[in-house]
Amino acid sequence: MRAAIILTLFVTFCYSKPFHQRGIFDFMLEDDGSGIDVKEDLEPVGPVCPFRCQCHLRVVQCSDIGLDQVPKNIPPDTTLLDLQNNKITEIKDDDFKNLKQLHALIIVNNKIKSISPGAFAPLTKLERLYLSKNSLKELPTNMPKSLQELRVHENLLTKVKKSVFDGLNNMIVIELGTNPIESSGIEKGAFQGMKKLSYLRIADTNITSVPKGKKNKILHLVCMYSIMLLATQTTS
Repeated sequence: MRAAIILTLFVTFCYSKPFHQRGIFDFMLEDDGSGIDVKEDLEPVGPVCPFRCQCHLRVVQCSDIGLDQVPKNIPPDTTLLDLQNNKITEIKDDDFKNLKQLHALIIVNNKIKSISPGAFAPLTKLERLYLSKNSLKELPTNMPKSLQELRVHENLLTKVKKSVFDGLNNMIVIELGTNPIESSGIEKGAFQGMKKLSYLRIADTNITSVPKGKKNKILHLVCMYSIMLLATQTTS
């Protein structure tokens, strides 16, 4: 009896298929007839693109899709966020809280009336902020010190406070055109200390003069579609 069992095992071993080394990818594949749907059990890997938006590399495009608020779950490594041509009415404190790598933010042609004081605080690397064609009556506060370009033309701006530009020493371009702002609405010293500022556009406004600051370099002032080169201002 014992000899018969040994013989049976020997025959089975002889007729077994040869050993085949399998890689880790092979164990991830399921047979078509197994009845197991692996996809249902898998968790998404990495950040998910916001609904109806398009994400490519680190650019997130959410333009022209009828948004009434900033979408959630924007990938934290985003460097450019495009929200133009929507119906967003306000920017809240936590809208951009995880976007520490953002370099450019485009919110042109929305219906923005208010921006919370801390909305842009997390954006420590932001260089370009485009807020044109909205309904803002004043400039946002606490803008990142890294900011180099600010465009807010075609809003409802009536004043420019000095405190708005405090610490923004990297600013190069400011676009204020097509706003109902007057010269008296610009606080004295509003542009003081902005040594890199080289382009200020105030076309289609009621501004007739810009308050002089200290140690300002040559400034290209675009007014009524003409360009004037102002003389370098000396320290007063």
